[in-house]
Amino acid sequence: MARWGEGDPRWIVEERTDATNVNNWHWTERDVSGWSSERLRQLLLAVRVDGLAGVCQVTDISKLGGEASINNRRGKLIFFYEWQLTAGWLGTSSCGLKYRGTIEVLNLSDENDLDDLDIVVSLCKDQPSTPLLDLMKTSGIQEVRRILGEYVSQLRSEFSQGMILPTANGPPLPQPETQRNQSQTSRVQIGPAPSCSSSPAPCVQIPTCSFDLSETFLTPPDELYRTFINQEFVQVFTRSVAAVDGRRGGRFQMLDGSVSGEFTQLVPDRRIEMQWRFRTWPSGHHATIRLELMDHGDETELRMECRGVPAGEEDATREGWTRFYFQAIKQTFGY
Repeated sequence: MARWGEGDPRWIVEERTDATNVNNWHWTERDVSGWSSERLRQLLLAVRVDGLAGVCQVTDISKLGGEASINNRRGKLIFFYEWQLTAGWLGTSSCGLKYRGTIEVLNLSDENDLDDLDIVVSLCKDQPSTPLLDLMKTSGIQEVRRILGEYVSQLRSEFSQGMILPTANGPPLPQPETQRNQSQTSRVQIGPAPSCSSSPAPCVQIPTCSFDLSETFLTPPDELYRTFINQEFVQVFTRSVAAVDGRRGGRFQMLDGSVSGEFTQLVPDRRIEMQWRFRTWPSGHHATIRLELMDHGDETELRMECRGVPAGEEDATREGWTRFYFQAIKQTFGY
C-alpha cells in the first residue's frame, strides 16, 4: 500500500489512532438494532390521539422484532432496517368506558416508503364496537406513521457521523454551536439560508461577474453525481445538517444556513444545473451554476461554470466552492 501522500488516496495508510481502513473506505458496518429497538419503544409509547369519541393511548409493545444496521462501502452509506411490531392501545370514551385494541406494523423497512406501510388497527376480540376504533384508524394510524418516520430520520442523521472518517487534512469534526460560530471567519462559509426563494430571479439588478473551475475526482460520474444531490452525502461531506431535494425544481439548504438554492436541471450522471446563493448576497439574488461531469473511466472531470456572482464576491465564491465542495468531497470520500 502507498504511504501517506503517495498513490491513490483511496488506499493511503495514514498514521492515526484508529489505524486500518482509512476513511472506512473498504467496508464498515455498524449494528444499531439495540438503539432502534429502544427508540421505537419510546416513540410508540408516546402515541396519543384525541377526538370527539374520546382519547386513545398506546400502552404497551407486545412484539418488536427485526434489525437495523448502517454500512459504508467505498464512501456510500447504506441504511438497512426491517421491523415488525405489535402494540396495544387503550381507548377511553367520552363517557369513561374503556376499550382495548392492537396496532400491527408488518413492513417497516428501508425497501418501503412510509406511505406504503401496512398499519392495521383492531379491537381485541372481547371488546364491543366503539367509535374509538374509527379514531385510531384515522388519527391513530396517521400518528403512528409520523413517529415511524421520525425514527427513520433519527437513524439516518444520528448514526451517519463517523461512518466515513476524515483524513489528516480533512475538514474538522463538528464543533459545538458556540465554538463553530466563533471559528468561522472565512469570507465564504457555504451553508443554507433561512429559506429558499420561490423565484430564483434577482429582485434588483446588480453588477455581476463569472468564473469557471475544473476538478478531477477519482470516482465514476454516477458516484460523484449522487454526492452533490443526495442529502445524506451532503450532510457527511459538509459535516452539518442539510436539506436537499435532489430532483428538478427541488430546493436545498446547507452548511448552517449560509447557502440555499434550487436544482433547475438534472441529467443523471452528466449534468447538474442550479440557482445558488450565499445568504449575505442581496435579497433574492442567485448565481447560475452548471456542473458538467466528464467520464474518463475511473476518473471524472468536473467542469463548473458560475455566472451571476455579485461583483466583488468572485474570489470568495471561488474559494468557497473549492474548499467546501471539491476539497471536502475528496477528503471525506477519498475521491
